[in-house]
Amino acid sequence: MNTNPSPAAHLRRILAAPGLVQAPGCYDAFSARLIERAGFPVAYMTGFGSSASVLGMPDTGLISFAEMAGHARNIAASVQIPLIADADTGYGNAINTYRTVRAYAQAGVAAVQIEDQVAPKKCGHTRGKLIIPLSEMTGKIRAAADARAEQDIVLVVRTDARAVAGFDAALERCLAFREAGADVIFFEAPESEAEMETIAKRIRAPLLVNLVEGGKTPFLARSRLEALGFKIAIYPATLLLTVAKAMQVQLQRLAREDGFGPNADQVSFEELKDLVGFPDYYRQEERYQG
Repeated sequence: MNTNPSPAAHLRRILAAPGLVQAPGCYDAFSARLIERAGFPVAYMTGFGSSASVLGMPDTGLISFAEMAGHARNIAASVQIPLIADADTGYGNAINTYRTVRAYAQAGVAAVQIEDQVAPKKCGHTRGKLIIPLSEMTGKIRAAADARAEQDIVLVVRTDARAVAGFDAALERCLAFREAGADVIFFEAPESEAEMETIAKRIRAPLLVNLVEGGKTPFLARSRLEALGFKIAIYPATLLLTVAKAMQVQLQRLAREDGFGPNADQVSFEELKDLVGFPDYYRQEERYQG
């Protein structure tokens, strides 16, 4: 019998321990494996990266519930660490949100993130966002909490109201989200360290901060984030920004250099085989050979 804790229980144990939890953003199963290999305790499935990876398109509500749920299932199955996964707006009304939360839990996701934008949503640090009425969003959270009671999962609830209705309105939404049943509060895109300090003082719940290189939120050191009172720091774009640059550089070299060959910026083929799991496959192959 499997005695391992559920993904949600595993994540709750991590969140109950002292200190800030860093969760780098993964955009596919391979990047999630690298996050785990690097020793991070949690991975974050980014909607921006997922849309880019699966569709090659922007994070503007174009990727569907089925595509995101399947993507989350593949990523969760590839690692042993808990996965926090973006579920956009819940993909519809409160009933859709209920279904989304249950499906993500069944996929092995430890925490699901839902937000209060009007569909189709926009990436958190881009323009053109709109938000649904607070009463509609709290109804979605109550539906998500009912789903959580059936299929255990941590509820991360995000507001994008800062860019639409201002700081105070966004703060009041966060307080209402906690009252409605959110486990973790995600105040998207505070624009100063003073705003971040106020958020941490006012909201009595585990707080998630979204750190995007070039985004609206100050990119603070983890020691400062912990001192302010944040519990989870996600870095959704870091790996995608890094790999996009690396691929561009290598493609330019391949096109330009007649004598193109391996270089110090690449892992070896043997290392790559190890990273994707060939050694484990070979061990299983030997075990089950007749």
